Amino acid sequence: MWNSPDAFPILSLTELLVVGYRSTQEDSPISFRMFVLFVPPVDSLIERNVQMLIRMSASCCLPLLFCGLALGEPVFTVREKITYSKVGDRELLLDAFIPNDEGEYPAVLVVHGGAWRSGNRKQLRAYATALAERGFVCFAIDYRLAPKHKFPAQIEDCRAAVKWIRENASKYKVNPERLGAIGYSAGGHLVSLLATTGQPPSDENGNVDTRIQVAAAGGAPTDFRWFPDNGRWAEFWMGGDLSTKKAKFQAASSAAFVDASDAPLFFFSGSADELVPEAWTKACYFELKSAGVKTEFYSIPNAGHMQAAMDPTALKKACDFLASELVLNDKAAPAVEADAAGRSERSPAEKNLESSDVEEQ
Repeated sequence: MWNSPDAFPILSLTELLVVGYRSTQEDSPISFRMFVLFVPPVDSLIERNVQMLIRMSASCCLPLLFCGLALGEPVFTVREKITYSKVGDRELLLDAFIPNDEGEYPAVLVVHGGAWRSGNRKQLRAYATALAERGFVCFAIDYRLAPKHKFPAQIEDCRAAVKWIRENASKYKVNPERLGAIGYSAGGHLVSLLATTGQPPSDENGNVDTRIQVAAAGGAPTDFRWFPDNGRWAEFWMGGDLSTKKAKFQAASSAAFVDASDAPLFFFSGSADELVPEAWTKACYFELKSAGVKTEFYSIPNAGHMQAAMDPTALKKACDFLASELVLNDKAAPAVEADAAGRSERSPAEKNLESSDVEEQ
């Protein structure tokens, strides 16, 4: 658990260099980029300077990060910097991953992590790419961040994105009745909240359905109703602790809103995650099971928070779960195809994520 806003695990310079070296040796640019973007904010001046250097280095290499991902003819097109909402003077942007073939496709909202106070829509590009290669329209979004924007700004932006997708479905080849979401860490929390708090069309939501049909949440905290420090760690996000902002902590808890009508939810988490321990994710998982809602939990053996975000097996299972609910007749563009010897071939995006295979516990 976090005991203060800055109580994040800090990686040493040596560990950072090892990950950077492994990314170059394993030809895994996506893994390195995801690692860089998940580095949390800290107070140490030395660590901040190291992290700034790494982020700057990654930014300078942006043109190379995704080279080699598309093999043969691309199956989708990326449209960037699309405004999906405007709050005051701030335009909230998304990137759309659209299949090239004509037709109507299921859609997936992709929500980045970063402790609700960092990150952007580029962070989970590997997730969006893997799904787009399977025949989904994907929308990777920015949302307002703390501490400038307190909760519930983040979930309000996610709901605005759901509404925008449905209102603009025909422009982006989307079947508006088949909409899911995937996210990691803070993004995982937000998509789990979407899955448990969606509302049918009404005057309050502009007569646009805010319910999603399925979600996949990785490394997701799902219950904020009790903490040993009374929630003081979240003051940067909530604007107070459990004594002063109890209603906000309740409203952020996806586990608190579970009922039998909720969307199916797939969770994945590292068994060695100390930032968001599995128990923090399982709070919602157990509530869903008790309510009779379809749900699955995949534990990645010995993986910490960062490793779980990049695990290729978890990503494949998440994509499969989304497809099982969103694809008509269970005929999504396959994530894996078996060859004559029975071996499976991963998509290019999943190959870039893969470092080692793990077995489900």
